[in-house]
Amino acid sequence: MSSRYLRKTALCLGLGLAFGLPAWQAHGANNDGTIVGRTQPGAVVTVRDPATGLSRSTTADEKGNYRIPFLPVGRYVLESRKDGNLTTQPADVTVTLGNATTVNLGVKELEGVSVSATSVITKVDVTSTESAVNISREELRRLPVDQNIASVALLAPGVNKGNSSFGGISFGGSSIAENAIYVNGLNVTDFYNRNGFSEAPFAFYQEFQVKTGGYSVEFGRTTGGVINAVARSGSNQFKWGTELTMEPGAWHDKPKNRYDAQGNRYLASSEDRDSLMKTNVYASGPIVKDKLFFFAMYEARGSSPRNTSDDGTTFTSNGAHNGFWGATIDWHINDNNLLSLMAFSDKSKNTGDVYDYTFDTRTLGAKTNEIYTDSGGKNWALTYTNYLTDDLSMKLLYGSNKRNAYTRSLSDIECNRVVAETKVTNAVPVPGGVPLGCTTNSTVEKRDDTRKEIRADFEWKLGDHLVRFGYDHEKDTSIYQRHYTGPGAVYYNLYYATPGSTINNTGGVLPAGYTAYVRARRYEIAGTFETTNSAYYLEDNWQITPTFLLNAGIRNDGFDNKAANGSSYIKMKNMWAPRFGFSWDIKGDGTTKLFGNLGRYFLPVANVINIKQAGGLLDERTYYAFSGWQIVDRNGNKYAMPVLGPQLGGVDTSQGDGKVGDLRSQVNKDMDQVFQDEAILGFQQMLDKSWSWGVSATYRRLHNAIDDMEISATGKCGANGYIGWVMGNPGKKNTVWGDTNCDGVADGWVTVDTAKEGWAMYDADGNYLGQRGWVKPKRTFTSVEFQLDRAWDNQWAFNASYTLSWNRGNAEGPVNSDTNFDDTGRTENFDNPWVNFGGDGYLPNDHRHQLKLRGTYALTPHWQFGGDLTVLSGGPITGFGVGNPYDATNYHSYYICVANCSSDRSEDRVYERSPRGKYGTMPWTYNLGASVTYLRSLGETGQLRVKFAIYNLLNQQRTVAVDQDLQTSISDGTNSTFRQALRFQDPRFAQLTVSLDF
Repeated sequence: MSSRYLRKTALCLGLGLAFGLPAWQAHGANNDGTIVGRTQPGAVVTVRDPATGLSRSTTADEKGNYRIPFLPVGRYVLESRKDGNLTTQPADVTVTLGNATTVNLGVKELEGVSVSATSVITKVDVTSTESAVNISREELRRLPVDQNIASVALLAPGVNKGNSSFGGISFGGSSIAENAIYVNGLNVTDFYNRNGFSEAPFAFYQEFQVKTGGYSVEFGRTTGGVINAVARSGSNQFKWGTELTMEPGAWHDKPKNRYDAQGNRYLASSEDRDSLMKTNVYASGPIVKDKLFFFAMYEARGSSPRNTSDDGTTFTSNGAHNGFWGATIDWHINDNNLLSLMAFSDKSKNTGDVYDYTFDTRTLGAKTNEIYTDSGGKNWALTYTNYLTDDLSMKLLYGSNKRNAYTRSLSDIECNRVVAETKVTNAVPVPGGVPLGCTTNSTVEKRDDTRKEIRADFEWKLGDHLVRFGYDHEKDTSIYQRHYTGPGAVYYNLYYATPGSTINNTGGVLPAGYTAYVRARRYEIAGTFETTNSAYYLEDNWQITPTFLLNAGIRNDGFDNKAANGSSYIKMKNMWAPRFGFSWDIKGDGTTKLFGNLGRYFLPVANVINIKQAGGLLDERTYYAFSGWQIVDRNGNKYAMPVLGPQLGGVDTSQGDGKVGDLRSQVNKDMDQVFQDEAILGFQQMLDKSWSWGVSATYRRLHNAIDDMEISATGKCGANGYIGWVMGNPGKKNTVWGDTNCDGVADGWVTVDTAKEGWAMYDADGNYLGQRGWVKPKRTFTSVEFQLDRAWDNQWAFNASYTLSWNRGNAEGPVNSDTNFDDTGRTENFDNPWVNFGGDGYLPNDHRHQLKLRGTYALTPHWQFGGDLTVLSGGPITGFGVGNPYDATNYHSYYICVANCSSDRSEDRVYERSPRGKYGTMPWTYNLGASVTYLRSLGETGQLRVKFAIYNLLNQQRTVAVDQDLQTSISDGTNSTFRQALRFQDPRFAQLTVSLDF
């Protein structure tokens, strides 16, 4: 046998042994990682960070297993000694975020050849039962990925952009308001309406982990996904650098103007342009060598986007010149005690200068307003880690997350906002083409959100069991005030309709001679509102056999949303969330894995509910016939205001009359929580040392909804038992304070089974017809996902994923993106039983096919080329109507009036069902990004990196959202703008990034 063949055989066997030895489950805490593996029983295993001097030691148990948790993300040297002697050569190990890195330290003698099985890390992690993707800062620098967290998350399979104007990202069929985002363990998710998060300068981050399912009981308060990020930190080596990012307006392609079937322009977009310039500088190093380290970054950012109004009559030039910063301080008190401080600020101020504009001639007129927008805040987290013993470790965190938002303008006192459908202005042109109203700012809104967070996490190794337990608590406070601009604080919306059309919720009918109506809306609220969320968890990871791992955990959540007076408004506790998982190393060599998990996840109630349901909200809507335009002059600038004709029906205050009533009558006393059950079964396999593939199937089912319903009848008192608007569980029993003896006075607790009662039905003559209940909310997500991955080897890397999925039900979640309704938890879906009756079908986040490809190729040591492609099938198109064939209600529905629609008697009208997705799907979208990077060493430690990236290389501007209102009033006609495109892919743009690191 040749020596070459002998060495090769020995090496393969050594690698197989390294892959196959048992290890603990891959759970690191949410801002660090873990090293696990096997060595000789009783050996002392030591891990050391050469950059900081941090060292940790533990003794392997009687089976040779060892575990070192709560390690900061980074590169380490690992060694094992028995009786003072090395058991093998030291291994270089990279600890990644939220993962357990498996390293087996042992020596195998084979025919006189010594084989070291060290630092062997397979792409198949046989110790993990969750679905997650890790993406490092270095990988992102090689790819055409835009510099924000959302763009990173979109690299993961099954994650898509929201298709509504309020943006966001959707994980596994969930709505955009169901995710959780962490930075160094600090929850930075927007708790006001759960759409958005606080975000540090992008270059501040070291690594990201995107959890798409199956995450452990350590994580909660989400039925979507988790984005986990960790910041950069300092070392014993002083480093500094700078990075310049440029996106000039000239590097942004023009959006397309949009025209209707008659050739009328309804979106004037071609003058819209973004522009961004930012420069950051950083420094890091030791304050005290081997003990105290710092990393600090400051980013100066100039942003100057511009845009015209949809009708092209106003032009807004924005300008923001902000300073963002981030810093970390790490104190290695000793090898058993670590203290870390992370802080960043994303405070931003923008000024928008508004001008009159003539779009056809591209002529800028007089300046008419300035709009001021402030956002962001300061964030920090202090983390203490203690390795109490070899088997018991502890981590404590205390932090604060602030998000402020303040919008106002110079014209707020004098000018009302006016918006009209294109069909209105086409039918009744504005004289001289002057703008509508004298402001483009509709709302004066100020919000200060502050989260105070504390959490404790423990790990305790007990033989074949690893027990993890912990507690976390948040106090989320919102100080809020909002009202519309102008005299009377009224916002005017104009809608096209045919004579005889019935107007929503008022009983008013548009008289003959009119082709449009005006909604004059007042909206006012103010107050301070608090929510407390707390949870504790317990988890056992049991290595039953050397190849089979079982994970069992339980989490208990409690949510307490409070009113402005501090009393509990919605309080829920004892939300038990069990989660189970397994991982089977099929071959016993670490190359092939079958895994699965089953779990329950609870979603908290957003603070917007406290504010709008328990804060004295005034939402007053008065409707008038539209009698034409009045041209008004303000400081020499002309603008148009609607002339109000006769009032149509009464004043609608059903959404809020400005008073805080008896909250016992406004919230279900025995509220059931919103939760989701999830099951995942997957398979992964290493093909060789670089290539791996996998397939998994996921099933998610959302249970319950917490939403507002108008309960207008009870089982005992019928229509005489009117209660009003209630936050409750549609389709289930709800207990509220109401009338128990039918005398019109609320005097006790009343239970209404909203599955079969609660809504009083009337005919056109006002005769009581009986009661109707609500359908139960439903949402399911089923997917099959395939992945293929090639690890980076300094030459090339590649990742491909394909997801086939079905997202079905009658409720998207706490927001409605198909109707652009973003009041989280106060959707239209359950306002009355007919809104969602017959609403089963494919939901807005149903994208049947999703293909994602990304990769990097190094042509030479100095030149790298990157690519990123996402191919996505379009979401369903529904034709929404108003009214229904069962009573006289005039509101959003899945029914279209097709005959006798102008009849005063609802019984004479003929309707047909218009189910979800009846009108097909939106087009497929293709988004290709490409980048080229130049690298050059500068001296011994410096490096120049120049990356030029183009996003949406093919300049696809396909439709991602359309008008889905087939009828906007009960009438013989249909909405002429139905299926008209509303939102589109962002146009192509280029980005140049120049980095210097020393």
